[in-house]
Amino acid sequence: MLEEILINVTPQETRVATVENGVLNELCIERQTKTTLVGNIYMGKVVRVLPGMEAAFIEIGLERAAFLHASSIVGGTSVGENGEKQQKPIRELLREEQKVLVQVIKNPLGGKGARLTTNLTAPSRYLVYMPSDASVGVSAKIEDEAERDRLRDIVRKLQAANENSNHGYIVRTAAEGIDEETLAKEIVFLDKLWQSIEISIKSVKPGDIVYADLPVVKRTLRDLVGVSVERIRIDSRESFQSACDFAKKYLPEILPRIEHYPGERPIFDLYGVEDEIQKALERKVQLKSGGHLVFDQTESMTTVDVNTGTFVGHRNLEETIFKTNLEAAQAICRQLRLRNLGGIIIIDYIDMSVDDHKRQVMRAMEKALDRDHAKTQVCEVSSLGLVEMTRKRTSESLEQTLCSECPTCAGRGLLRTSETVCYEISREIIRQVRQFDVKSLTVVAAPEVVEMFLDEQSQYYAELETFVEVPIRLQPETMYNRDQYDVVIV
Repeated sequence: MLEEILINVTPQETRVATVENGVLNELCIERQTKTTLVGNIYMGKVVRVLPGMEAAFIEIGLERAAFLHASSIVGGTSVGENGEKQQKPIRELLREEQKVLVQVIKNPLGGKGARLTTNLTAPSRYLVYMPSDASVGVSAKIEDEAERDRLRDIVRKLQAANENSNHGYIVRTAAEGIDEETLAKEIVFLDKLWQSIEISIKSVKPGDIVYADLPVVKRTLRDLVGVSVERIRIDSRESFQSACDFAKKYLPEILPRIEHYPGERPIFDLYGVEDEIQKALERKVQLKSGGHLVFDQTESMTTVDVNTGTFVGHRNLEETIFKTNLEAAQAICRQLRLRNLGGIIIIDYIDMSVDDHKRQVMRAMEKALDRDHAKTQVCEVSSLGLVEMTRKRTSESLEQTLCSECPTCAGRGLLRTSETVCYEISREIIRQVRQFDVKSLTVVAAPEVVEMFLDEQSQYYAELETFVEVPIRLQPETMYNRDQYDVVIV
C-alpha cells in the first residue's frame, strides 16, 4: 500500500493528511489558537474533591479546571483480603489545595475540561517511558509472539543494565524489527529527558507547565511515520528544514523520505484533499456501488446508517445486502479516522440473514480498523442487527474543529415552519390580551412569517383581530430568523 503524509503549513494552522493509495484517510488540524494539550505535564493544584464521583478538579492554568478520576491516580488501589484490587476513596488520595503532578490524556471537549492522570509517561519513537511503573509492555498491534518476546527480552536486559531500573517501558508498534543498539539509544535519550523534567519540577508553581509534547510536525514524524510511509511532503521550507534537523538527530532512517514541495499549486489541491474535507463534513457519504451511509454525530454517541440506495445488485436480495454491507464496513472505518469520531459508535448495517455474511462483514471491519491509530473495541452484531463499538477520543472531531453551532437552529438542524410560528404568535397575542390592558399590539417577526399571516393565513389573521378586539400591526424584521418573534404592547 502506497502511503504518503502531506503537511500543509500556514502561519495560522498546520494540517497533516495521511493519504493511502491516493485516498485521504486521516487528517490532523492544529491551530495556533488551539494547540493540543495531550501529553503535556503540569504542576496542578486540587481545587475541589468530589467524593460522590470519586474524582477531583485540578487547576492547571487553563480556562476550565481539569478532571482527575481516582482510577487515574498512581497508588489509587489497594489489595483486599481476597486478593482483589480495590479502589481507594478519593479523600484518602487527594485533599484541597494539594499540589499534584499531572499529565493530560484528553483535550478539553465542548463544555468539559481536560482529562488528567498522575501515571506520567514520556514517549519517544520506539518506547514510552513510565517513571512510576517498573514493568515492560509491548504494543498489542505487534501480533507476532516471537517478535513480542524478542523486544520484551531486549528491553528487560537494557533495563536491568541501567542503574536506575525502578522505571518501566512500553514498546511501541514502530519498534517491530528494531535492533538492540537502537533501543539502547532510545533508553538513554528517555533517561536524559526524564532527568530534565525532574529538574523542571523543582522550580515550577501550581498551574505551570513542566513538559510540553512536540509540535505537530515533529510529533507526526515520531508517531505516524512507519515502514509503510513512502514519503513525507512538506510545503513550507522552514518546517521542512526543522523536520530534517529533527529526523537527522532522532530518526535518521526516515530522513531520505522527507521532501519539500515547492509547487505553486497548493499541495492539498494536488491530491484532492480539500474536496475530501468538504465531503467529510457532509451527513451523507456515497458508496461506489450506489449505496450510501448517513452519519449523525450527537453529544452522547455517533450513529451510522447503511442504505442500499440505488444499488440493486445482480443476483438476489441477500447478495445485494451483503455486498453493500461489505463495502460499507471499509468506508465506515475510513470515515471514522477521517472525521476523527470517538466515543460510542452505533452502526446499523442492513439486516443479513446469513450468519457467514455477518462474520465476513465483521472480519472486513476489524481488518480495516487495524490501520487505525486510535484504540477501538468492536462488539459482534446484536440481536437487533446493530454493531456497537468504541473509538478512543482524545481530541475534537473534524466537525467540531472546523464548524460551530448554527445560530439560527441552535444545533437542532430544524426550524419550525412559518405556519407553526403563526399559531404560536396568535396564542401569545391571546395570552397578553387576557393578562394586560391592551389598546393595540405590534407583532415583530421574520418576513416569511409576516407574509404567511397576510397571504395563506389572512382569513385567520382577520378572525384573530375580531376575537381579541384589539388592532394588530405586523412588522417584518429582516434580522429575525423564522423562529424569532416579539409581541409588543403599544
